Amino acid sequence: MHSKKQISHDECQETADWLMSQTKHRPQVAIICGSGLGMLADTLKCQVSFAYSDIPGFPQSTVQGHAGRLVFGELKEKTCVCMQGRFHMYEGHSLSKTTFPVRVFKLLGVETLIVTNAAGSLADDLQPGDIMIIKDHVNFPGLVGLNPLSGPNNDEFGPRFPAMSGCYDKGLRCLAMEIAKQQGIASLMQEGVYAMVGGPNFETIAEAKLLYRLGVDAVGMSTAPEVVVAAHCGLRVFGLSLITNKVVKSYEDSDSVSHEGVLSASQLRSHTVQQLVIDLIGRMEINNSKTTNNAV
Repeated sequence: MHSKKQISHDECQETADWLMSQTKHRPQVAIICGSGLGMLADTLKCQVSFAYSDIPGFPQSTVQGHAGRLVFGELKEKTCVCMQGRFHMYEGHSLSKTTFPVRVFKLLGVETLIVTNAAGSLADDLQPGDIMIIKDHVNFPGLVGLNPLSGPNNDEFGPRFPAMSGCYDKGLRCLAMEIAKQQGIASLMQEGVYAMVGGPNFETIAEAKLLYRLGVDAVGMSTAPEVVVAAHCGLRVFGLSLITNKVVKSYEDSDSVSHEGVLSASQLRSHTVQQLVIDLIGRMEINNSKTTNNAV
C-alpha cells in the first residue's frame, strides 16, 4: 500500500475515460451514499451501473451497508452518478484512494457533490432520526497531518493551500431547509458541525465529552476527506448527516452503540433523506446545461 503516494491526474483521467467509454451519461451531480443510505441510487432513471471491482483504479468497499457500485442515471432532468458505498481510512485505504472517486467525478464534468453519512449525535437537541445539514466540519485526521492533499500538490486539480472556510455551500443549505419546510419535516432538520474521527472503534466517553466541549454536533468516520478534495478541485458541496444514535457522554449511561443499530436506524429514515435529496437535485441550479437535452 502506498499511503504517502498521491494518485496522479493521469490515473484519475484513465478511470474517467474508461467510464465515459462505457456510458453515455455525463453527470452534473455526484452523490456519495453513507451507511444504509445506498437506496438513493435506486431512484435513478435509465440506470447504468458498475461494480467497483470492474472499474480500473477503483478501490473496493469492505463495509456492511455499503454495496460497492457506481450507478449513473437521470434524476429530475439532471444527470447523476451515485456511489453506493464509500471508502474509509479505517479500511486500510490511503486517503488519496479514499478520495479518488471525487477527482474522477470532477473529470467526468460533475459540478456539485452531495455527501451523506450516518452519524452519532453529541448535541443535546439532536435526536436519532433527525437530519443534520452539515454547515462545517472538524477534520481530526487532517489536523494531525492525515490529509488527502498531503504530498506534492496536483496543480491540475487545485491550489497548494485551498481555503476551507466556505466548503459547504450556503445556497444549497438554505434551499434544503426551504424544501424541508415544504415537505413538513422542518422539525427533524437543523444545521450543525460534523467531526470526523479515524475509527473504526466508536468513541470513548472521554473522547465524546471532549468533542462536545469543542462545539461538535455530530461525529462520524468519513466525509471530511472527500469534502477537502472536492473543495480543492472547485466542486460545490452539500452534506448531510442522518443521526442514528446518541453518543454516550456519561459514565452513568448504560447505552452503547453498534454498527447494526446504526444501519437499522438509517433504514427507518432513509426514505425521508432520499426525498429531500431528490427535491434538492430537482431545484438546484446547474451551470452546465449541455447534458439536459430535454431542458425547455
